[in-house]
Amino acid sequence: MQASPAALTYDEKMLPNYVPIYVMLPLGVITNDNVLEDKDKLESQLKELKAAGVDGIMVDVWWGIIESKGPRQYDWSAYRSLFELIQQYELKLQAIMSFHQCGGNVGDVVTIPIPKWVLEIGETNPDIFYTNRSGNRNKEYLTIGVDHKPLFDGRTAIEIYSDYMKSFRKNMFDFLEAGVIIDIEVGLGPAGELRYPSYPESQGWVFPGIGEFQCYDKYLKAEFKEAATASGHPEWELPDNAGTYNDKPESTEFFKTNGTYLSEQGNFFLTWYSNKLMFHGDEILDEANKAFLGCKVKLAAKVSGIHWWYLADNHAAEITAGYYNLNDRDGYRPIARILSRHYGILNFTCLEMRNSEQDAAAKCGPQELVQQVLSGGWRENIEVAGENALSRYDATAYNQILLNARPNGVNKEGPPKLRMYGVTYLRLSDDLLAENNFKIFKIFVKKMHADQDYCPDPQKYNHEIDPLERSKPKFSNEELMEATKKLLPFPWDEETDMNVGGTRGILAALFGKIFSMFK
Repeated sequence: MQASPAALTYDEKMLPNYVPIYVMLPLGVITNDNVLEDKDKLESQLKELKAAGVDGIMVDVWWGIIESKGPRQYDWSAYRSLFELIQQYELKLQAIMSFHQCGGNVGDVVTIPIPKWVLEIGETNPDIFYTNRSGNRNKEYLTIGVDHKPLFDGRTAIEIYSDYMKSFRKNMFDFLEAGVIIDIEVGLGPAGELRYPSYPESQGWVFPGIGEFQCYDKYLKAEFKEAATASGHPEWELPDNAGTYNDKPESTEFFKTNGTYLSEQGNFFLTWYSNKLMFHGDEILDEANKAFLGCKVKLAAKVSGIHWWYLADNHAAEITAGYYNLNDRDGYRPIARILSRHYGILNFTCLEMRNSEQDAAAKCGPQELVQQVLSGGWRENIEVAGENALSRYDATAYNQILLNARPNGVNKEGPPKLRMYGVTYLRLSDDLLAENNFKIFKIFVKKMHADQDYCPDPQKYNHEIDPLERSKPKFSNEELMEATKKLLPFPWDEETDMNVGGTRGILAALFGKIFSMFK
């Protein structure tokens, strides 16, 4: 029998405001040789995180390590040792099915390629990789074009991902049953994000370049030609006027004012390009749903926070990545709608960023972008989660994350109007645990918890996880198109009402403002 609202204590009324906080483990916590490295140090770090009130951790489960020896030859032993350690400290676990290469993106400090036997197939058939117009191949992740091509020892790319997730469930069943693993984030592209590898540092991209379209492998070229022909335009080709990685929008025919992107042909291409990405995510999430059916876990997918050129009419950097987002067209709500059929969480990045910290010339809009994407998720009745894009240890960044976690603040009488499902901090490091940095981080954790102590029972903050049900029926193209209608985002407060505060916080905020003036 539930207590009446009047009988609830202050803490019980505040707990629905609680946002769990997770910490991402180092990229190379399991080495390329499939070994849990420096277990004693990690154990000490987990102990500190637990004492700080952290709810759990997130970790990449690398395809390139697990299935490195050959097709269907999985070795989960090192990850089992890691999960046992996490369980020992009673931390929850978000596991990422990482089907991408580590290395070549912002923040990558180690290199973990995709399996060698897959790369060897690419030596004779390089079209299994994403390709730009110049013919440069990107070996971070297999092109969407091979999703249904049985090129990998008789299997398609989708079948590879499905088999991997089924093996994970089989070999980690005890951790799933015990409620240690609560979240399966399904990698859907480079950096684990549902996007094209449009801005690879490994090919010379630097911020704030617009990036390049990545659909020039022979499989996607053929698919586009087939789609164009079916639409009555066999003469249409893939874009040849969209510039190169480090161009600005106005220097290209495609993205300039009144450019190709606004034409009938441009709209056709961008619809095809973005739909290919969404359907790719939809299919793999459907396989994940089948693999983890009946388990008490949530599925999640990560969407990239491409904030540069967001305030430009062309949204060029988002568009080359596959997000067909314009001032009058929502490129993110259709993704949220697809996630809704899989009972999935939308995980978004750049929660820590403020516009004032960015290069004004690059027309960055991280704050508006976060508001648009989170609002779209909430409008589609799904849970939204998020993480910071870059490591920050200052009050300014923490306060911005806190604001996004509860855009309208706490409700002292029950659930807040808006609340993120969880936040993951990137990432565990010696810098984070340094005395002054960790001191403010612990305050941040407390504020994420709405000034409540660590709560071991997710039910008390309305996070009970039911057994995963079968995905709902697919949405029609018309239903997905309906979700592109641009709606105003929900209103956000100017500042969080759960400020980390303190002298250090004030000094850090001042430093952040001074720093932004000289960027």
